[in-house]
Amino acid sequence: MLNISEQTSLQILPSRASGRLLQPFWDYLLLHHLPLISSPFLPVLLAFSSYFFCSIPFAVLDLLGEKVPSFYQYKIQPDRQPTVGMMVKGFMTALYNHVFFVLPAVIIGMCILPTPTLPQDAPALYEVLIDGLAVLLLFDTQYFIWHVVHHKHPQLYRWIHAVHHEYMAPFSWSSEQLSIPELMTIGFWSNLDTILLKCHPLTTWCITVFSVWMSVEDHIGYDLPWTLNHLVPFGLLGGAPAHDMHHQKPSSNFAPFFSHWDRIFGTAAPLKKKTFRKNK
Repeated sequence: MLNISEQTSLQILPSRASGRLLQPFWDYLLLHHLPLISSPFLPVLLAFSSYFFCSIPFAVLDLLGEKVPSFYQYKIQPDRQPTVGMMVKGFMTALYNHVFFVLPAVIIGMCILPTPTLPQDAPALYEVLIDGLAVLLLFDTQYFIWHVVHHKHPQLYRWIHAVHHEYMAPFSWSSEQLSIPELMTIGFWSNLDTILLKCHPLTTWCITVFSVWMSVEDHIGYDLPWTLNHLVPFGLLGGAPAHDMHHQKPSSNFAPFFSHWDRIFGTAAPLKKKTFRKNK
């Protein structure tokens, strides 16, 4: 948290002329929501709420199943449908991990780490985009290496990563069905990378929400024609088809978001193409 003098100086900060598109929004946050945005618990709240709300639409699709053929036609493994019990287990695992491990880690960090200060200037929009892409690429590289090592080492796989591979057909709630070591490793990188690249807090929060969305989208089990892997050209993103194939063939498609490392190292598996047909 900021100290009283810092809060006072920010609260009386006058509106200033700025060519930055995000400056009015950042000023509003500083003036009206300072306790919230200066809280070390905000990133945790953003991450978990993003996971929850991003997963709900796809959980509804899974529950409806064949009753909505316009969506069900895009199901990658239609013979493997998640049950309510599987969804509850995935969500409760994520909730348990956050309550009993993530939140205590944040509290410990508050005690041993210096109090961060919030800048008065907002980031430029291009900075948010460039820094966000840089963080995603760095994390993609880190997790690719970690992922390969844990699949190649039987003990590491059994003790740490096997929790995530309980189901051959992933679904939205399973995106955060992780062991404690894997969750804490991902959290460590997510925090460290934005610090190393000196990201603005607003950029960091945008990255948090967007990366959670990408992770959920990777696990939805549907090859929907409007998901990011179809909107981004040249197959740069693997998306749900690539990660679904990884759960079917665990020796392939190790990268979490992008496809370049699997292509470079020959671990990219051919994806089964879904035929997008228009409903009459």
